[in-house]
Amino acid sequence: MAHTELDLRERRVIEDMLNAKMPVSKIAVELGRHRSSVYREIKRNRFADDELPYLNGYYGMVAQKAARDRRARRRKLIRFPELRKAVIAQMKEGWSPEQIAGRLQFEGRRPRVSHETIYTYVFGPDGQTAELARHLPSRRKKRQPRYARRPRGLVFPPDRSIHQRPDHVKTRETFGEWEGDLMIFERAQGNANIASLVERKTRFAVLFRNNDRSTTHLMNRLMTVMEPLPQPARRSITFDRGIEFRNWRKLEPGIGTEVWFCDPQAPWQKGSVENLNKRARRYLPRDTPVAALSNRNMRAICDRLNGTPRKCLGWRTPTEAFREEMMKLR
Repeated sequence: MAHTELDLRERRVIEDMLNAKMPVSKIAVELGRHRSSVYREIKRNRFADDELPYLNGYYGMVAQKAARDRRARRRKLIRFPELRKAVIAQMKEGWSPEQIAGRLQFEGRRPRVSHETIYTYVFGPDGQTAELARHLPSRRKKRQPRYARRPRGLVFPPDRSIHQRPDHVKTRETFGEWEGDLMIFERAQGNANIASLVERKTRFAVLFRNNDRSTTHLMNRLMTVMEPLPQPARRSITFDRGIEFRNWRKLEPGIGTEVWFCDPQAPWQKGSVENLNKRARRYLPRDTPVAALSNRNMRAICDRLNGTPRKCLGWRTPTEAFREEMMKLR
């Protein structure tokens, strides 16, 4: 289905339903649009004025004008033939769109044009007909979005695959091999979540509240939690390929812990932490107000999980098994 921009009727519906305090999900259903499109529309075209804060909000007519003005800017190279000729001439000389836009600004030429507008034209219908992309320094046939995700192959390289993980980790022969994951909660809880860790040999569980899903915040919190352990008690950790783990490289120099990753869409390869999450849900259902959980609450839940005898440990508790392994390190 071809992409179509919202029209004035749809924008007025959004305004009316927002004024009626309707959730964005219901607005999206009413319009037959994806909720992400509606969220993006409200964020992009919301009126905001620091001097008149009481007027801030979403207005259909204001949003329509803002969208129309943006489209006009994008069509600048169609509306101004002389500007278009100058841009194309410089492209044929091997200049990049950024160099062309910068030079026009330096010379004080009017109208100006941004490098984003040039790229939009190059990869639009008129630019593709004229085969302008072949004049770009990179000679791409298609342009990657400005905020495109990084290729997962670079974030999670092959040499960090679970298939390269030493066999002694798989067989649970050695102590200090961990698995990690995030427990996610209902949207109403915001970005708050709980990180779950389990030591593979002893099944010892560690849960800690995490108020931000950003990878930097998570990795910093994880290092803070694991750093008090002696080095042999934090040899490695295995994650899935969630984007919240993409800053994994901080762990090896930070706390000396090796990192391994499951195959894509294969969470069962870290079965210990998946099992932990399932058991922890008894105390942490998806509607839990995570931000209200205190450190004492989290310790109490961990104590219950680690104080329960496990058949796989010969009916010892994870706490007992973990202490035995820690004693061996002294």
